[in-house]
Amino acid sequence: MEASSDSQVKQLVRMAVSGALVGLVWMGVCHAAGSPMEAELLEQAPYARIISLYGAHTENLLALGAADQLIGIDSQSRRLPGVQGKGVFSYHDDPERFLGARPDLVLIRPMIERGYARLVQRLRRSGIQVVSIQPTHVDQLPAYWHLLGQLAGRRSQADGMHATFQRAVADFRRLVGQVTNPRRVYFEAIHSKMKTFAPEAMAIFALETAGGVNVAADAPVRANNNIAEYGKERLLAHAASIDVFLSQQGAMNRVSVAVIRAEPGFSVIKAVKNGQVHLIDETIVSRPTLGLLKGIYRIGCLLYPEVYCAAGLDILKTARIDLDE
Repeated sequence: MEASSDSQVKQLVRMAVSGALVGLVWMGVCHAAGSPMEAELLEQAPYARIISLYGAHTENLLALGAADQLIGIDSQSRRLPGVQGKGVFSYHDDPERFLGARPDLVLIRPMIERGYARLVQRLRRSGIQVVSIQPTHVDQLPAYWHLLGQLAGRRSQADGMHATFQRAVADFRRLVGQVTNPRRVYFEAIHSKMKTFAPEAMAIFALETAGGVNVAADAPVRANNNIAEYGKERLLAHAASIDVFLSQQGAMNRVSVAVIRAEPGFSVIKAVKNGQVHLIDETIVSRPTLGLLKGIYRIGCLLYPEVYCAAGLDILKTARIDLDE
């Protein structure tokens, strides 16, 4: 990692602990900028006994080659290659279970920090470094990957991840140059609440990189929130111009094509009439991992199969991304 990247990581930690981090990444590490705890976080790296309680952290550490340093993972990561035999932990677990595993670093995200403060405080009081971090925009990925790389002693690998991502995105964008008739897309985030994604969300980045036009670009933006209220009335106002209806599917949005098609009022939507309603795994459009490249490819194949399916697969192969994992 270059000196500028080191400086970026240190600034990320400093902004977080001083409460100045707005709209970038939120991370609970210590209490005052320049404090001994702030310095300790990076000085004690690399960490050798890491527990990750968020699937994106786990996936990224594996991509960095830090599988041997992972002693514990979240339950959603149990099927990832390279985690066999690792302990499965949850923020619902008793603190003593964590302490018994003797981790030197626990990686979480802000939702856990807010909802399970007692667990976090107990771990910190016991001398365990706890880092709570989650990027919300694609332009935050380099700092996030670099920080994980520094914590795991994998700086050059983090640089490599960033370079791989940039090259693949550039290649996908070149493919879009072959598209003559851009398709207009509504990208649903939570069906039951009629929510879409905020314009700067990673899912919208994947959509637009693949050449789709976001019909909900007017969705209201809330600070540090990837999800946006949209409502059925506003959605149906675009009914005649929605070529494709996409919906993320997973823990956040347990929905089916049949449910979407049967939604009262949706029969007037152009995409519903034409059978252009598709589901896409939320883990490849909403998580800050190299899996976003899979999301771009999947969306591209749905929108422009003749342009994307073969050429896009070559891009993934060059990036060493396995579509089946």
